[in-house]
Amino acid sequence: MKSKYFITSLLLSSFGFAHAVQPVRPNILFIVGDDMGYGDVGFHKCIDIPTPNLDALAASGVQFTSGYVSGPYCSPSRAGLLTGRYQERFGHEFNPTGNQGLPLTETTIADRLKAAGYVTGLVGKWHLGAQPAMHPQQRGFDEFFGFLGGSHSYFNLTGILRGTEQVNELDYTTDAFGREAVSFIDRHQTKPWFLYLAFNAVHTPMNATDDRLAKFPNIQDPQRRTYDAMMLAMDEAIGKVRAKLVEAGLDKNTLVIFISDNGGPTMKGVTVNGSSNLPLRGSKRTTLEGGIRVPYVVSWPGQIKPGIYHLPAIQLDLTATALAVAGVKVNPAMKLDGVNLLPYLSGKNSGAPHKALYWRFGQQMAIRQGDFKLVRYDGNADTNSGVRQPVSATKLYNLHEDIGETRDLADVMPEKVKELQTLWDAWNATLAKPLWGEGSGDSDGAEPGAPRKLRNKKK
Repeated sequence: MKSKYFITSLLLSSFGFAHAVQPVRPNILFIVGDDMGYGDVGFHKCIDIPTPNLDALAASGVQFTSGYVSGPYCSPSRAGLLTGRYQERFGHEFNPTGNQGLPLTETTIADRLKAAGYVTGLVGKWHLGAQPAMHPQQRGFDEFFGFLGGSHSYFNLTGILRGTEQVNELDYTTDAFGREAVSFIDRHQTKPWFLYLAFNAVHTPMNATDDRLAKFPNIQDPQRRTYDAMMLAMDEAIGKVRAKLVEAGLDKNTLVIFISDNGGPTMKGVTVNGSSNLPLRGSKRTTLEGGIRVPYVVSWPGQIKPGIYHLPAIQLDLTATALAVAGVKVNPAMKLDGVNLLPYLSGKNSGAPHKALYWRFGQQMAIRQGDFKLVRYDGNADTNSGVRQPVSATKLYNLHEDIGETRDLADVMPEKVKELQTLWDAWNATLAKPLWGEGSGDSDGAEPGAPRKLRNKKK
């Protein structure tokens, strides 16, 4: 871009001439789904869940076929997104509980954008610490509506906060979060804003409204039917948010990103939600593609040409991209791992955004360089027994030819294994030790006492 700001002009028809207004920095909207299956959106060829609003968002921007998150679990992935850094660099490798959370030494994107003059808001799930010093409004967010933990009932208002105060009314969290996002946009039209809309859909507990369940009479599996209804609710909420952008005349001055925080939980031993990661193999909590490759869209009408991008990118890049769009100068002291994607999407930079992408999750690991991926993963992905298994042997896959990770090439390409392992070892040597253990949270990061059974309610 020739300018760091998106400059608009206003046609004053009553005077018959164009009058240039002051430069207006773009708004930034991060939308994050929770535990979504890779195959559960229309733009990834899902056939049983209508997602017209997500599909329209994808059509308006760039769809990343190799879009990743830096962790296969809720909180670590979010820690990476909000800092733009591999979360293992500061010990946030697993889900926190109790006094644990995003280290206070880390600076969030909300901190940086607020310092740059943006109004900042969080609607939805936090999951980065419940202690007062870790509250969203102590981490750069001017406004907060949502819950602090890792999971929440969709109907129970206990624990739903506005700022630090308990709310008094709640119908269905997905609908409420959509309305709150619309309200935030409506109230902040004179200054640039950053909104982090973090749905708890479609994380357990499996709660759906009866009117939406009725739209899936042919889905026999009750869990999948509830999941479909929950996905529909999120799609409808996203549609209302995008409609507000158009109504307010902000759609062409707003960078919108959409990702899931990790893959769908499809493996026994993890609280499953009825999602599908096909054609990928693996689940949430694994370093197989099904745990870390996610729906990933970047849209900015008039600034980013719609299309499909095939080279690997990671959610850390979204942070760096947003800072660049806002005109925030990135310097080495920030120690960001993400890169600004705009030059790659414009064609100015023809190479890959990263030489390689890396993952560590306890004893699991992965590295992707080009088409090749070296991985060690939770062995329960092979047995699906629900019993914790040893981590697999090191395996090598060519993802271009084998997206389902079914043909191990380690024995026939030992030099490639050695090359990738050497790169991963060098990266791993730069990381911190985990600040807390893998077993500190339960299997899905749910709040204590969160219901596990299907629960639906009339709307």
